[in-house]
Amino acid sequence: MTRVGFCFKVKQERIPAYKERHRAVWPDMLQALRETGWRNYSLFLRDDGLIFGYLETDDFSAAQAGMAEREVNLRWQKDMAPFFEELAGRRPDESMLLLEEVFHLE
Repeated sequence: MTRVGFCFKVKQERIPAYKERHRAVWPDMLQALRETGWRNYSLFLRDDGLIFGYLETDDFSAAQAGMAEREVNLRWQKDMAPFFEELAGRRPDESMLLLEEVFHLE
């Protein structure tokens, strides 16, 4: 099992809408995440728009690749792209800044 932490930035003026979207994530998107190995997946939001994400998976590269093949993910990423800063032409799921794990209690 691998623990993955990542960051990205939501445009501050889009924070309320971003939060609303995540109160009603599409059921087929949730299913795709589960089917491709995304477990214990959480997003945390700071007031300035900084997102910290966390998930557990057996193989993060395979989990990402599995989602990249899903039509629902392509629709979700296109729909969510306007919420983020600094995508530089990439989808949000391609713009995660991965963080190095430096401590784990267990």
